[in-house]
Amino acid sequence: MTSSALPASHTDNTPGVAARPLSRTLARMLSLDDFEAAARRRLPRPIFGYVAGAAEDNQSLQDNRRAFAQYGFTPRVLVDVSQRTQRTELFGHQYAAPFGIAPMGISALSAYRGDVVLARAAQDANIPAILSGTSLIPLEDVIQQAPATWFQAYLPGDPAKIDALVTRARNAGYETLVLTVDIPVSANRENNVRTGFSTPLKPSLRLAWDGLTRPRWLAGTFLRTLLAHGMPHFENSFATRGAPIVSASVLRDFSARDHLSWEHVARIRRQWRGPLIIKGILHPQDAALARQHGVDGVIVSNHGGRQLDGAISPLRALPGVVDAAGGMTVMMDSGVRRGGDVLKALALGARFVFVGRPFNYAAAVGGQAGVAHAIKLLQAEVDRNMAMLGINSVQEMHTGLLWRDAPVRP
Repeated sequence: MTSSALPASHTDNTPGVAARPLSRTLARMLSLDDFEAAARRRLPRPIFGYVAGAAEDNQSLQDNRRAFAQYGFTPRVLVDVSQRTQRTELFGHQYAAPFGIAPMGISALSAYRGDVVLARAAQDANIPAILSGTSLIPLEDVIQQAPATWFQAYLPGDPAKIDALVTRARNAGYETLVLTVDIPVSANRENNVRTGFSTPLKPSLRLAWDGLTRPRWLAGTFLRTLLAHGMPHFENSFATRGAPIVSASVLRDFSARDHLSWEHVARIRRQWRGPLIIKGILHPQDAALARQHGVDGVIVSNHGGRQLDGAISPLRALPGVVDAAGGMTVMMDSGVRRGGDVLKALALGARFVFVGRPFNYAAAVGGQAGVAHAIKLLQAEVDRNMAMLGINSVQEMHTGLLWRDAPVRP
């Protein structure tokens, strides 16, 4: 498959769908960052603030981008790159690109049926999407719409609750389970408070005004959801339905995670027969422990800068984690915005990367078509960079194609 035949950005060539022109709004989206600016105009300030915000002083959020900028490419030339392909095998599945959609909580407040929108766009493009445990649409509904979706769980250190949620996900048909482990306590997200977002979501004059001044979101997302599905609930934190997003009891759904330990990972491993992935690894010793506990893969992540402010960027942590992982599959997220970022992560040892916020913004701006367009933009960037780097497959990326002020460790 030659990926140089990727569609131009002004058309929509979703597989199985006749090519059609993009809307004027989507035609103006030339990069993933363009979706953020458009989403800021589309979404109420508290909702946008929740998605965009990070923890405390945003040190980790900002360093996630700086880390990519510290690497340059050293391309090879006069290489026949006419047969280049982005195909990547992961856990026995051939994906069309080396990136997927990261889990994002409450995305159904950004776009109508946001979790379904993200999952269906990913499946159409043959890339993985991970459904968040803090999503507002039942996991059974999402996998019915997109059977290849992965499920991410936030689990308390309670064996009974762990067993019940793992059983629910397995019975629903999920094959890949992602356990996120970097949230023993809730982060200090001052940015959320400053923009008017809270958990539970509290009705306020600011929220009402923001909704009234953004009629497309008010009618197309919020009121449409209320009319068709009622007040959103946290659906997938446990085996049973969680509290409504406006209920004070929501806080109980996010407690007791400080008990979670490697003993619980061993318990989950005994129950889960499919791929088991741990997300939130930054320390090499934790990667080694994951391998010892029979985990199939890890996602190197600092939660997009949303948890421990000052935590090392995943790109910086990646080489050490890869060394400690042995043959275990290593992936990463946090800060990926360009095709060049994807390739830099692959060169440093990642097998795959995941992208979060930009796809949420794309869903807010254009629904499923917006997410499909964002995927194609990133695929096109990867393809162009591969050609200019002189490689025909993403597996050919290596540290010899990178440069830093100090030599890149092979």
